Amino acid sequence: MKSITRRTFAFGAGAAVSVFAITGRARAAQFRWRFANNAPLDYPLNVRSREAAQTILERTDGGLDIQIFPNGQLGSDTDMLSQVRSGAVNMFTLSPLVISTLAPAAAMSAMGFALPDYETVWKAMDGEVGAFVREGIAKAGLHTLAQPMDNGFRVISSSTRPITSADDLDGFKIRVPVSPIQISIFTALGASPVSINYSELYTALQTGVVDGQENPLALFPFARFDEVQKYGSLSNHMWDGFWVLVNQRSWNELPDDYKQIVSDTFADRIRVQREDMRKLNDAAVAEMEGKGMVFNTPDPESFRAKLRQSKFYEEWSAKFGEAGWASLEKYSGPLI
Repeated sequence: MKSITRRTFAFGAGAAVSVFAITGRARAAQFRWRFANNAPLDYPLNVRSREAAQTILERTDGGLDIQIFPNGQLGSDTDMLSQVRSGAVNMFTLSPLVISTLAPAAAMSAMGFALPDYETVWKAMDGEVGAFVREGIAKAGLHTLAQPMDNGFRVISSSTRPITSADDLDGFKIRVPVSPIQISIFTALGASPVSINYSELYTALQTGVVDGQENPLALFPFARFDEVQKYGSLSNHMWDGFWVLVNQRSWNELPDDYKQIVSDTFADRIRVQREDMRKLNDAAVAEMEGKGMVFNTPDPESFRAKLRQSKFYEEWSAKFGEAGWASLEKYSGPLI
């Protein structure tokens, strides 16, 4: 099978970019949705969402037309989260790290060093942890599709030094999303986290506002981090994904058969997107090394030990509650 690379996705998206504003059906759509996200046009999230939108248009005989606005066209993450809540945007994909500012339960899947590999991640996210998160988001007034997309394990990059142990993070100025749990994790590890929206990240790295950042590995080539960062440390400190959020009023307005079509179609494309991301992650290190970045794989134990010592896990177990924490430890094993 042909390997998946950033070039493969760029070609696929560029060849069919007009589908992002699907038109040309014989009759006007009964429902016309705006689907916003912050991912690049040629990222797997948008390639597979485009396919889902086209299939939904066909299966509803033109009744539901989903127009996709990629790459933060409609604003920052926090802007778009506000828009999907108000109904100005109908659908939005967002990391649980940022959703947790609205629905704290979403941070469960981002617990530091809790989910060690993809086998564990998908058991948890398609199981009790995912159910716990969706329930929390529903309390905030948003509908969430059942399966999250993959965004990969998050790793650290730096312009100053490789991160080989928790001690290397002492005083390290690191950009994190606008996310309480990210701030909490890196504060507990001794770093100096700074919340900056993704749209402003490259400039913050370029100008030295921060020393480094952390993001899923597959994003590094798309974001051109090699131009502003020297070191990459494969910390895998947390798993990150994208929940597909839907404005609750928009969801309620859909006929039941349309709801089923949307749910089934996205579930099918999300399975493919997860495999896309695995392949991109596998290829990203070699691509970045070819552009001059230097990578290392730190031992996670020093980070876990510091999180335990700082009472990080105890603090968050109290926030999630006994039942919520038990659902996480079912997959992660004991953390405290």
